Amino acid sequence: MKAVPNILSVFRICLVPVFAFAYFLDPGEIKIYAILVFSVAALSDLLDGYIARRFDASSQLGKVLDPLGDKLMTFAVIVCLTITTPILIWAVLVFFVKEVLQGIGGFILHKVAKAEIPPANLLGKASTVVFFLVCVTLMIFTNMPTSVIHTLMAAAIGLTLVSLTGYMISYAGIMKSRDKNAGRET
Repeated sequence: MKAVPNILSVFRICLVPVFAFAYFLDPGEIKIYAILVFSVAALSDLLDGYIARRFDASSQLGKVLDPLGDKLMTFAVIVCLTITTPILIWAVLVFFVKEVLQGIGGFILHKVAKAEIPPANLLGKASTVVFFLVCVTLMIFTNMPTSVIHTLMAAAIGLTLVSLTGYMISYAGIMKSRDKNAGRET
């Protein structure tokens, strides 16, 4: 059972090119095949997290594979949407910068502070759900007015940035606690 979450994460990573293929192959206005692949990826993410927690099946590899799968799929979705809806290029840039900042924070926390990266919090999970719903909405309603598209994506990205702020505050607290404890040991 210990390997199942990692297998699901690898499966989700393998779905990234399948999503892109389905998105551009889909001849209809509604990107139904892409939505199905994206939904399967989201369900595999929920399932791997549940199994890892329920059966104490988390691993160091899983702590890398799970977020990697999430980020690759999210990036693929937002890039595909941007290719067909070029007005969303700002969302790709914001998403990319957010992921780089979160990655740097996690790297510093793990390598420099030798601390565990905290698991996803409720706000992070909520932002993932909102982002999923916005992306699916944009794949269903392909002829929405530009103002609605911007508003939906701004809401999703805004919640993601609030989540990033929460993670950075958490990272800073861990670093501060580590520095305080290191000062007592000397």
